Amino acid sequence: MAIWRGWAGAALGLALAAGAVGCAGGRGTGGSGLTAKPAMAAAPGPQAKTGSLYLDSELGFEIGRPSDSWQLDATGELSAEGLSIPVVMRHRESGAQVVLQVAPAIASPTEMAERLTTGLRSQPGFVAGDPEPLAIRDGAVGFAFEMGDAVRGRVAVEEGGQGQIFVMLATWPRNAGPGVTSAVEQIFSSLRPIPRT
Repeated sequence: MAIWRGWAGAALGLALAAGAVGCAGGRGTGGSGLTAKPAMAAAPGPQAKTGSLYLDSELGFEIGRPSDSWQLDATGELSAEGLSIPVVMRHRESGAQVVLQVAPAIASPTEMAERLTTGLRSQPGFVAGDPEPLAIRDGAVGFAFEMGDAVRGRVAVEEGGQGQIFVMLATWPRNAGPGVTSAVEQIFSSLRPIPRT
């Protein structure tokens, strides 16, 4: 559902922009418009039986789609703050979604997660947990959050390639089944940096 992407993307964008301003010594963000960049090609990978692997050699990452019930959109969006939103995955039945952002490494994953937590807590209706280490990768940090009575979510922050941070935000309806949260974990675990071209 487009509504999940709308508020989740806006909240994450606001939180990242606030974190970027806080990390960059108070620099202005210069607007929040998005521009498109050429989309990368998706390629079948070793997970072909359960989904597919999406490769972006320009931004230097690969990410897996857990099954055909998850739609992967290569958005190619770029914010004025330099935050790239290369991939959005949506679960067709539940409306769950996972948004990947690639941000400049202006802070460690822990510092970025702390700033995101603060940013989301400042948004009306958001309740966010404290950042904690995640088992998906060494140095990965994340937290859970809720928006009102209807939506749950998770954020994961980890190092990308040189000079990058990967930020994933997942949202799903509170009544979504355990298969949806399991698929979100699969997506989070599938993200890996690859050499950039």
